[in-house]
Amino acid sequence: MYRLFAALPVPPEISAPLRKLQKDLPGASWRPEENFHVTLCFYGELSDTQARDLDELLAEIEADAFDMRVEGMGWFGRREPSAVWARIGESDELRALASQCERAARRLGIPLEKHPFTPHITLAYLHGTSLDTVRDWTEAHQAHRSAPFRASLFHLYASIPRRSGGPSRYDPMADYPLRDLRAGFD
Repeated sequence: MYRLFAALPVPPEISAPLRKLQKDLPGASWRPEENFHVTLCFYGELSDTQARDLDELLAEIEADAFDMRVEGMGWFGRREPSAVWARIGESDELRALASQCERAARRLGIPLEKHPFTPHITLAYLHGTSLDTVRDWTEAHQAHRSAPFRASLFHLYASIPRRSGGPSRYDPMADYPLRDLRAGFD
């Protein structure tokens, strides 16, 4: 069994400045920089056969590369905050790629969580952090913006729990390149 999700990697020039924001929030369990990603679709626990079938469908996705950028902060959990994150600006290309990843799951009968697609990079999971404290932290960092960065591929990641506890490790199990029409002109 594998705990799988499709996601876009985050380059170091984007993740390093985010890492510097990971402080001064009581109850935060900060995510390591190597775990930063933009989830396209979370698939959950899949068997070897389901994972192979999913890999085949994801490999068939045809999409163009596109630019993304960090545009402020947000949190999940309306009354009881559960996570803080860096917002990724919406785009038709990003939404279309996420929809194609979800469609692959539906074709295989993989049940998906029912929540709206919110492009983000999780910075911390929260434990007992008050709503006012989270609101203050996100407002203090709301002006954070990144330069545009290119989404030129996505991965099928496996979430691997650490025996010693602590945050799971996210290992890319497969790569899916996106068409980059600019590549020939650089």
